[in-house]
Amino acid sequence: MKWHKLGVVWKPDGSLDWARTHAMGPTPYQLNDDVIRVYLTCLDDKGRGRPGYVDVSSSDPTRVLKVATAPLLDIGEPGTFDDNGLMVLSLVPVDTQTVYMYYAGFELCVNVRYRIFTGLAISHDGGETFERYSKVPILDRSDSERVIRGGSFVVKEGGLFKMWYVAGNDWTELRGKLMPVYDLRYLESADGVTWSDRGTLSMALTGDDEHGFGRPWIVRRDNGDYQMFYSIRRCSFAAYRLGYAESSDGVQWVRRDEEMGLDVSPEGVDAEAIMYSAVISVGAKTYCFYNGNNFGEQGFCVAELIQ
Repeated sequence: MKWHKLGVVWKPDGSLDWARTHAMGPTPYQLNDDVIRVYLTCLDDKGRGRPGYVDVSSSDPTRVLKVATAPLLDIGEPGTFDDNGLMVLSLVPVDTQTVYMYYAGFELCVNVRYRIFTGLAISHDGGETFERYSKVPILDRSDSERVIRGGSFVVKEGGLFKMWYVAGNDWTELRGKLMPVYDLRYLESADGVTWSDRGTLSMALTGDDEHGFGRPWIVRRDNGDYQMFYSIRRCSFAAYRLGYAESSDGVQWVRRDEEMGLDVSPEGVDAEAIMYSAVISVGAKTYCFYNGNNFGEQGFCVAELIQ
């Protein structure tokens, strides 16, 4: 694949108390032929995330049409799994008006730095507003996945919901800081709400250098095969890089990272890191939305696939 970077699309100007900085985890969702709604997460003065959105033109995704002025969800109540912030991960249309939003909830801890589990919010107006399904996660800790069950990307195929997510229990020390170790898992659900306690290992870490995969983004090809765009966390980089994999069944993956074709720049907003790739095709064009340095501190970016 060959991509042409179009630059930064949007970043907060600091005027909103819930969106002082960052535009994390851009999550494109096609509203109509002309508009792509990019859901994302901004941080407040305490570094806590809340989701909002930015509407962009499908013919020119650097042209901003609308920006949310209020968060779609607030942080959770004290003691809940998302009381230190939440990050939107994927959106699934269930019917003409109902949209499921899967998000990661962050909880600060004492003996480990944090825990991350998956929550669900539901829209009944096509993605304009959302309400929490529950104050507890739909993907909670289990015996085999105790610390992280997040990064969830969900699709609905026929009557079945399929989820790709990251999970793990261990930590590794990196430059004096403990970092979680997590690989890729796969689950299925009949309703998109109830999921089993243990996923199928879908893609394992390789070597001693890798210690985590960032949010997977799945695309179904016309021939039925699957593409996965994801992020790779390596000790040697101390930051994410983008990866790419293919699968015939969506469960077991063949890594083809060298074919991703989208990497850090010599300088600028994505010179140190590149992560959270999200690919969407509208008409004859295919775009990849992503973050650069420090998890989107300088906004979210977009690149266009060169045919």
